This record gives sequence, C-alpha cells and structure tokens, in this order.
Amino acid sequence: MESKHSNPETLQNDVFDHEYLTVIEPAKGWRALDFKELWAYRELFWVLTLRDIKVRYKQTVLGVVWAVLQPVLTMFIFTIVFGGLAKIPSDGYPYAIFVFAALLPWTFFANAVSTSSTSLITASNMVSKVYFPRLIIPLSSIGSGLVDLAISTLVLFALMIWFGVGWSLNLLLIPVLLAAVIFTALGVGTLLSALTVAYRDFRFVVPFMVQIWMYATPVVYPVSLVPEKWQWLLFLNPMTGVIEAFRSAFLDRPFDLPSIGISLLMSMVIFIVGVAYFERVERRFADII
Repeated sequence: MESKHSNPETLQNDVFDHEYLTVIEPAKGWRALDFKELWAYRELFWVLTLRDIKVRYKQTVLGVVWAVLQPVLTMFIFTIVFGGLAKIPSDGYPYAIFVFAALLPWTFFANAVSTSSTSLITASNMVSKVYFPRLIIPLSSIGSGLVDLAISTLVLFALMIWFGVGWSLNLLLIPVLLAAVIFTALGVGTLLSALTVAYRDFRFVVPFMVQIWMYATPVVYPVSLVPEKWQWLLFLNPMTGVIEAFRSAFLDRPFDLPSIGISLLMSMVIFIVGVAYFERVERRFADII
C-alpha cells in the first residue's frame, strides 16, 4: 500500500499547513529590479516613511520651523555673500528668489542623499533579522523629505508675491520636475547606501561630496556665468538641468530643453547604475552590516 505521504508535495503541504512553501535563496549574478516585490511590500514602505517623518518632527524644539529656517537662512547668507559682496549676477531677477528657486530642489536632494546613504546602517537590526526588499529602506528615507520640500515650496510662493514675480503655466511642470529630483536622489542614494555598508568610511565621504557637488551645480550662480563652449560639461551634472528647470518654472522663463534633456539622461544612467549595484550586493547586507 502506498504511503499517505509518499508524494513530497503532499508531505510539504501537510507539514506546513500551507498551499505553497516559499524558499528564499540569494540570486546569482546581476538581477533586474523587482517592481512586483516592491509593490507587495508597499505597506512597509509607508510605515517606514511615516516613522521617519514622526522622528523628524516629534519631540523637537524647532520641528516644522526648521523646514523653513534651513532654506531661508541659507538664502539669506548666500544673498549677502554671493549676491551682495561677490556681485554674482542673477539673470535680471532678485538674487534672493533666484537662489531660493535653486535651493528648493537642491536642499531636498542633499538631505535625501545624506539620509539614504546611512539608512541601511541605521536599520541594521531589521536588515539582519527580517527579509524584505532592502531598497525600501533608502526609498523611505527619501520619501520623508517630501514634507520639508512641500513646506519650503509654500515659502517660495510667498517670496514670489513679495518680489512681484508672477505665476505662470510653467508651474504646472513642478510635479514632473519633482519626480526628476526624486529619481536622481534615489539613484545616488541607493548607490551610496550600498557602498556605505561595505565601506564604512563612506559615511565621512558623503557630506564632503555633497558640499563639493553644490558648488559644481549652478545653485549660487547662473549657467550663463560659465563660457558657452563649456556649458555642456555643466549639464553632465544631473542636478544642473533640474535646478535650471525649477528656476524656469518659478521665474517664468523659457525652458532650455536640450540641456535639461542631457541632465535627465545622466539622471537615468545614475539611477540604473545605482539600483543595479544595490541589487547586486544586496544579498551580502545581512552578513556584513
């Protein structure tokens, strides 16, 4: 007589009382980003994002005020030093609003990169004990900065009224430009977060890199200040096109579509490289973190 459990699949179902047995094994070689898996863990993403937002604002002295003070104080200092003392041109616009329109996406990008680069180290207990798509961790750390960005945007709208800068239909492209900033920050952030797990000294490299990156980006100066024959090099920086597009949207000036296209192409390259490297080394995180 054949045993009741002679079928291995039947034995598996009886023992685990489940229709399927999922075996988690590390993938071999390079693998593509699994959007289906990320979508399956979307609730975890929201939980981590809300947690980061609460930590950012709960039991703090300044709280939401810091989201306003950081770009406003930076704008004030830049206006005095670069606009007043150094006499850097601002393409005919008041320097304060000229630099604030650039600080809006740059501050979000810089904070997102700095936070996401150390996000895996901060969440080491989760990474070493529970399985989930690790990409959710840097992604959620980037998402929490959207609150600061929204508050800063309201401040910029107020400055536009103060300086008499009219609103235009260009503002309708802000969501698209915001997606470009998030796209770039995610690519850089995931790459740096994976490197920081493997090489801990990257925690000290990232702040210096972000600071240098700001001066390589037209935040405090216009692109027109660079000789025209060298401007294409400036647009190889993915944040250059995004910042110029933000200025065009808020200051109602024409978009430089070819230059913006170059920067967006570089953003795509950085995103693909960053996520590909992250997925490549993700299997080792639990062992080395």
